[in-house]
Amino acid sequence: MSQTVTNDVMTMPEPSNQKSSLSDSVAGGSGHRSTQRASSAEHPAILEQVPSEAPSTEVFAVYGVEPEIQAYAMAKYSRSALSMKESLREISAQKAEKFLNTFYFQYGHRSIADLAHIALAVERLSILAAIELADEQRWDGQERSTRYQDFKKSGYYVPDFGSDDEARALYCGTLDFLFAEYEALSAHMTQHLISITPKPADMKQEAYERTLKARAFDITRYLLPLATNTSLGEIVNARTLETQVAHLLSHTHKEVRHLGESLKKAATSAAYNVNAESLRDLVEEIRKMSPELGVRAEQELLHEVRVAPTLVKYADPNPYEMETRRELRQAARELMKSEQLAPSKAIVDLLDEEPLEVEIATTLLYEHCHFSYRQVRQALQVSGERFRREIIDLGLRHRGKHDEMLRGFRAGQQFRFDILMDTGGFRDMHRHRRCIQVMQGFTTQHGYEMLLDVEDAGMRGRFEAAMRRTQTAVENLAQCGTPEAEENSQYAIPLAYRKRALFKMDFAEAVYISELRTTPAGHVSYRNVAYAMYEAVARKYPALAKYFRVHDVTAPVDLLQR
Repeated sequence: MSQTVTNDVMTMPEPSNQKSSLSDSVAGGSGHRSTQRASSAEHPAILEQVPSEAPSTEVFAVYGVEPEIQAYAMAKYSRSALSMKESLREISAQKAEKFLNTFYFQYGHRSIADLAHIALAVERLSILAAIELADEQRWDGQERSTRYQDFKKSGYYVPDFGSDDEARALYCGTLDFLFAEYEALSAHMTQHLISITPKPADMKQEAYERTLKARAFDITRYLLPLATNTSLGEIVNARTLETQVAHLLSHTHKEVRHLGESLKKAATSAAYNVNAESLRDLVEEIRKMSPELGVRAEQELLHEVRVAPTLVKYADPNPYEMETRRELRQAARELMKSEQLAPSKAIVDLLDEEPLEVEIATTLLYEHCHFSYRQVRQALQVSGERFRREIIDLGLRHRGKHDEMLRGFRAGQQFRFDILMDTGGFRDMHRHRRCIQVMQGFTTQHGYEMLLDVEDAGMRGRFEAAMRRTQTAVENLAQCGTPEAEENSQYAIPLAYRKRALFKMDFAEAVYISELRTTPAGHVSYRNVAYAMYEAVARKYPALAKYFRVHDVTAPVDLLQR
C-alpha cells in the first residue's frame, strides 16, 4: 500500500540582525545587487542608481516561412551578420537549396536540419506501423485514441499474401471475427458499466454515457488486432524526419517500408494548403479587377510549397541497420537455441548494476528475441567474454561514416526496467520520450491480459475463446510459405497479447512515469506497470520511496472520473 507524501509549508523565523544568513553571503559575493536601497549617509561611495533604459533585445515570432527557408535563415545567424528579418527578405528557395546542399550535405553541418520543423498527417496506417513510426525518441505526435473513438468502422491492413488465397482467407476471416467480437463486447461492456454505475444528479446524461463508453473502449481495445487502421499527426525537424525515413525504409515489414516512401514523398512534394480554396477565390476577384495583378497574386498566394525538398531527398534504406539486424538475429538464435522461454515472475523487473560491456551486448541481443533480459544475460555469461565482445563488434561492424550507433549502445542509465505488458498498454508507455526504449517483436508467446471487468460482465469464456482462436490463426499464418510470413502474421495479434520492452532512464523519469501513469483516470494495465516500477525502486532504494507521489492502484476507482 502506498502512502501519499505531502510537503508541508513551514513558517521559518525571521533571520537575526546579528548574523548574515548563508544565502545573504552567497548573494553578496556573487555580484548580485541587493534589492534594498542603501542610504548615502551609510555608504557615501554608492551613487544614486539611474533607471536603466529599456532592453534592446527584440523578440518576434515568424510566420509564413517555408521550413527549409526558415532553417536557412536561422543557420545564417552563425555565418553572417544579417538579422532574421534581413535574412528572410533576401532569401529565396533557390538560395536556400544551394546553401543546404553546400553546408548540410557537403560540409556535414547536420544541425541545420534541426531548424526546419515539419507537420505531417499520416492516415490509414496499421497500429503496428504507427508503433514503429512513433518509435523515435525525438518524435512529437498524437495518435488516434482507442479510448475516445470506436474503431469498429476503421477497417484493417491486409498484407501481401501473393497467390496464397488460403492464407489471405484465414487472415481476413480472423480479423473480421475480432472486429465483430470487439463491437459486441463494446456494447455489452457499456451496458454493464451503466448498470453498476449510478449517474450523479449534477451530471448530464450525455456526459455520463460518453464517459462510461470510453471506459468500455478501454476494456474492449484488447480485441483490436495490430492490423487495425489508425491515424496520427507528427511534428518533427528535418533531421529527425530524415533519420526516421531511413529507419522505416530499412524495416522488416513491407507496409512500414512503404510508409517510409510515403513520408519522403510528402516532404518533397507539394504540401496541402488549408487556405488554398479561399485564396483561389481571392485571386479570381483580383484578376477581375486587374488581370496583371491577378497573375502576380496567383504567383504569391498559390505557389506550391514543398516542406523539405532538399533535406530529406537523400534519405535511403540504411545498410548499417539492415546488415546488423540480420547478423544480430542470427547470433541471438544461436545463443538461445537450447533455451526455453521462462515464465515471467513479474511484469516489471528492475535490473541489477553490471559492467557496461555486459549491458551493451545483452541489449543488442535482447531486441532480436523474446527472452527476458536476465535470460539473455545469463546465456551471455555462460558463453564467455570473447563471445560478448563479438556481439559488440557485430553491432558496429557495418557502421558507416554518418551512422548513429544503434539504440542498444545507449547504455549506462541507473534505472533499467525489463517490462512485460499487453501491447495496448505498451502503446501508452511508448509515449515517454525521455528514456531509452528497446522493443522486442510482436508475439503470442507471452500470453495475453484479460481485465476482471470482462469476467464481472460474464464474458470471460467468450473472450478467452477469441484469444485461443486468434493465436492458432497467427501460428498457422506464420508457417505459410509466402514472403515475410512471420511478419504478416503479426498483424492478426490482438492488443491483449503481451510484449517485452526494455526501458532505461534516470531517477527523475522513473518518478515521473510512476506518478503520471498511476492516476485513477488511466488504464488499469499501465497503472499496474507504473506502480510496479515504483515498488521495484522502493525495494532497492528505500530512502527514495518517499519522493514518489504515486496513487494506490488497489484503491477503488470512480469510473466517472476523467
